Amino acid sequence: MAVLLSLAAALAYGLSDFVGGLASRRTSAWPVAFVGAVAAFAGAVVLALVTDGSPSGADLWWGALAGIGSGAGGAFLYRGLAAGRMGVVAPISAVGAALLPVCVGVATGERPDLLVWLGIVAAVPGIWLVSREPGGAGNLAAGILDGVLAGLGFGLLFAAMGQVPESAGFAPLVVAQGVAVAAVALTAAALRARWVPYAASQAWGAAAGILATVAVVAFLLATQTGMLTIASVVTSLYPAVTIGLAAAVLRERIHVPQAVGLLLCGLAVGLVAAA
Repeated sequence: MAVLLSLAAALAYGLSDFVGGLASRRTSAWPVAFVGAVAAFAGAVVLALVTDGSPSGADLWWGALAGIGSGAGGAFLYRGLAAGRMGVVAPISAVGAALLPVCVGVATGERPDLLVWLGIVAAVPGIWLVSREPGGAGNLAAGILDGVLAGLGFGLLFAAMGQVPESAGFAPLVVAQGVAVAAVALTAAALRARWVPYAASQAWGAAAGILATVAVVAFLLATQTGMLTIASVVTSLYPAVTIGLAAAVLRERIHVPQAVGLLLCGLAVGLVAAA
């Protein structure tokens, strides 16, 4: 069940990135990101109102920490994108998002089976290859820094949400998404970027935000029914979904390294599921 929920999270994240990225191409990324964050917050509020839960103060703090990680990860990812370093930032951040929660899971006592470790070994280069853009990498040194910081942010999001117990309900998710809304606005303002929506096409960010909420919920449920180690690695395979959609819908070419990455991602899922 944990693997299935993690795959659902990867699918929803991949769809969210595809929709949000497509909308950002036609307008500006920051307003789309802000609309998406607001929609994700609204979705979390609805979930919290229609479900039961008794969160402790610690659960809410974990939610806030997850929101900070989400905001920081997005900020450095966007900074890399704005500077033309996406080919460096994206793969490093995706790998970081997978590895940090694995380290946290092992440190807190999780002991995955050998097949899971083999799946992780296949997933890391798979995530890197499928996220890697062909062509110029821009400023490599600066791209590495942005990628590491983005990966730490997204990894913190996964690791913190993985500490929320089932009894807490979805109130911690509300806190996380609320903090993420503020983080998007503050980061855009600090970078002197326009973040207030001004075009109808930016409303597509709402679809991306709802999909992101579905993804976080599926990931949260996966960590509550299985290991954080497994949930984080399988969920972090979401770039494969985005690449697959771009090829199927937009007829974008899948380059050879990306194809190898897709095969490794599929192998990783098979190994983890077989454990």
